[in-house]
Amino acid sequence: MQGAVSATYVRLLYEFLARRGIDAAALLGEPAPGGTGLQRVPVARWAALLARAQQALGEPALGLAVGALIAPAHFGLLGYLTLCCANLGEALARLRDYQRLVYDVNAGQMRIDGEAVTLEWGDEMGRPGQLVDECAIAALVSYARDITALPQAAPLAVRFINPAPPSRAPYEAFFGCPVAFDAPTTIVRLPLALLACPLRQPDAALRELLEAQARELIARLPPRDAVEARLREAILGLLPEGRATLAACSAALEVSPRTLQRRLEGAGTSFQEVLDRTRRQLVEPYLADSRLKLAEIAVLLGYADQVAFTRAFQRWTGTTPGVWRRGPSATRDKPQPGESGSLD
Repeated sequence: MQGAVSATYVRLLYEFLARRGIDAAALLGEPAPGGTGLQRVPVARWAALLARAQQALGEPALGLAVGALIAPAHFGLLGYLTLCCANLGEALARLRDYQRLVYDVNAGQMRIDGEAVTLEWGDEMGRPGQLVDECAIAALVSYARDITALPQAAPLAVRFINPAPPSRAPYEAFFGCPVAFDAPTTIVRLPLALLACPLRQPDAALRELLEAQARELIARLPPRDAVEARLREAILGLLPEGRATLAACSAALEVSPRTLQRRLEGAGTSFQEVLDRTRRQLVEPYLADSRLKLAEIAVLLGYADQVAFTRAFQRWTGTTPGVWRRGPSATRDKPQPGESGSLD
């Protein structure tokens, strides 16, 4: 599971438990995280804290109750930036653009579809689980209700990427709309007219100042893991087992094959291209090791047999592995006459 959330956001759970008269540090086994700004908590740890609280309280849909208590301070600088916006549309755009300051897991998208605006999150960084997701979506909806002073505002629809719980009732009661599960992505659909709702304390000058600070903080964050780099790690682990397939690599990265393909396309590559590049980068050190037989190298590179390996190597280099291994005098640049069917 990849990603992180801000320390200010994690403290929301501690405040929730304190309101229940519970010693949060004792229950969760650790004190509330300190720090402000860029202090971050791995999302896996955040998921574990929520799970401990739910297990202790035995409360279904605990994430909804936690997210409902969201306040600008839990979003840190981003919270105060959104408060300065003129309307909800501006605030949601800032939440989308600077989401990483608070919730650096799966990137959000915002698009207008007819009379609705759709906020959507995929699973390219993994699936942190229902508790993490429901807390995040509950916090988003609660925050929108708070800053517009419309406590009864309801989305048109909410859907979660996670499996369905025993009952949808708590979710539909909280959001005030149909809620679906087992969806391809997590979405919140809002009435388009809601975007024009004015906020309580717009301040254009302060908004510009805070947005400049938000851009500076974003620039200081570590870059997201490049999809190709993460895929290469998965391929390297699966090649010797002969399991470096799209399905197996997607599972290792905790994303669907469709999502992985879409991310790779966005990076200008494909699964097969990354697989071939990884194999090509491995093959020269293997061939340079005279202790390894060609059949063994084929296995290390995840090929079914030496024939498949030889064909791939010829496609990459124009010669065979055996000719390449014998050195320049064997003419690496192009295959010799009659070589194409050789296992050499």
